Amino acid sequence: MSVPTKAGVTEAKFEVRETTMSMQGFHGKADFWGQTTLWMLIVMSLVPPIYFSFILGYHPGWGAIAGGLIGYAAFIGIMWFLEPITYYPVLGKSGTYIAFLTGNIANMCLPCSAAAQESIGAEPGTKKAEVAGTLGIAVASLTNIVIIIAVVLSGSYILTIIPQSVQNALQFILPAIYGGVLGQFALKKPLYGLVAFVIGMAVLFAPIFSLIKIVLCVAITIIVVLFIEKSKSGVPE
Repeated sequence: MSVPTKAGVTEAKFEVRETTMSMQGFHGKADFWGQTTLWMLIVMSLVPPIYFSFILGYHPGWGAIAGGLIGYAAFIGIMWFLEPITYYPVLGKSGTYIAFLTGNIANMCLPCSAAAQESIGAEPGTKKAEVAGTLGIAVASLTNIVIIIAVVLSGSYILTIIPQSVQNALQFILPAIYGGVLGQFALKKPLYGLVAFVIGMAVLFAPIFSLIKIVLCVAITIIVVLFIEKSKSGVPE
């Protein structure tokens, strides 16, 4: 067995340090551009209602605005806090910025991130997986924008030529995507795939608030998997 030399050890340490510094720079730029673009989007989203309210004089009144906000927040507000936490392990920091900027997180960004990581054999949660996932999300977002522009320009003509059977089948797209992602990761870890499936079925048919079912399913699965991993590491060989 060869013993690593002092020069070899020093070179390895330098490579690890260089990789860490490069990822720190990558995250720094992701923070800057991610926060900048998100704030730009927030400002641009506020421009139309401000223009209609205070320039054209169509302000509905603060009571109506507050009532609408409270009603909407009561229905979906919990997801504002839970979605970033739930999606972050797969998307990573940079992928999270892009995903929440472009939207379609569950039905586009997550599957594309997972597929990109799978294509190069990257272990989820690693730096390699984060970079691959970010590139996958970026390409998917650009493709989505091109398709949306084409659909908008073509107007309602596309809807008239799509058969009704195809339109009815579109409702199965999201379940199919989730099933594909589950199968993709379950092949690597069959036990964890079985755990996720059992927990998912239990949460699906449980009499709980529907909005928190996905988040609850993800949280319970993560806790159970971490418990299994901890139990494995604690067992002496």
